[in-house]
Amino acid sequence: MTAPVEAPARRTTPTPPFHHLIRLTDDTGLFEHAQHAIARREHGYCTDDVARGLLVVSREPDPAPALLRLAETYLTFLVHAQADDGSFHNRLSFERRWTDRPELGDWWGRALWGLGTAAARHPASWIRDSALRAFTTGAARRSPAPHAMAFAGLGAAEILRADPGNELAATLLADAASAIGWPDPDPAWSWPYPHLSYASAALAEVVIAAGHRRGDVALRAAGLRMLTWLRDAHLADGHLRPLPVTGWTRRTKRQRYDQQPIEIAALADACATAAEVTGDEQWLVTVGQCVQWFLGDNDAGVTMWDRATGGGFDGLTAQGVNVNQGAESTLALIATLQHKRTPRSR
Repeated sequence: MTAPVEAPARRTTPTPPFHHLIRLTDDTGLFEHAQHAIARREHGYCTDDVARGLLVVSREPDPAPALLRLAETYLTFLVHAQADDGSFHNRLSFERRWTDRPELGDWWGRALWGLGTAAARHPASWIRDSALRAFTTGAARRSPAPHAMAFAGLGAAEILRADPGNELAATLLADAASAIGWPDPDPAWSWPYPHLSYASAALAEVVIAAGHRRGDVALRAAGLRMLTWLRDAHLADGHLRPLPVTGWTRRTKRQRYDQQPIEIAALADACATAAEVTGDEQWLVTVGQCVQWFLGDNDAGVTMWDRATGGGFDGLTAQGVNVNQGAESTLALIATLQHKRTPRSR
């Protein structure tokens, strides 16, 4: 579903809106998809999105009771999704039946990212303690997928902010950076792989974080080189142009659409981390551009969220905005706005 949505005359930065996230959440978890602003129950829940939900509510320094309830729901979901060996189920039907086997895909990595953030930041001690136990079980595993390792490594980096001596987290973060590898020396393609897919900035971010935590100047520089190249690849006509859902392969023509909010959120996260570890506030300029992309400073000049519902739109297509407001896009909106409010909170 697409429709033209005019940009607002004034692009004042709103506070992170949680009311659509609350709308998509029941007593079990977070519904993955929506038709406009109405949850599509038939698609059920997924660990991927529940983990991201736990992450954003744990970033709130003074959560209202409704957000505390969200954290409880999301943490409970993740604990029940986790198998004894530390792997995770990803998909739960509306009938409350797991439809897959526990594995180590992206959802494992995102679960550890959400759990690590809750363990490090959440104001409720019982949530911190329960999240740390689940993180510890999952952090003993390793995934063959670089993206999954990157997400898990970001969870480990969160743990290390609160507990710099946590050896399990330190080892996971180092292994995540190793799984990603080093960027190609060619400045025209400063990336470890010939194809850019999704949430690419998370890979650069975990390399930066690992280099910073280990005091490895060369590794940190490699991550910053990756992120600089990726940031520059996102810039066009004075604003951000995120990679389309099909990604981009080296030596091929880059497509413009469909643009996904997850790319903007990942870039905001990574640039906030780069600002934190380098002290270079130029990175915060890109964070601001990420916020402005949602507010209308994008290729179509349209807002990418619904002020009435608080939901993030699912994508920007050649025909206009996809006005469905699923969990991933809403969480991307919230995460990005959180950085603008407290840009160096990470």
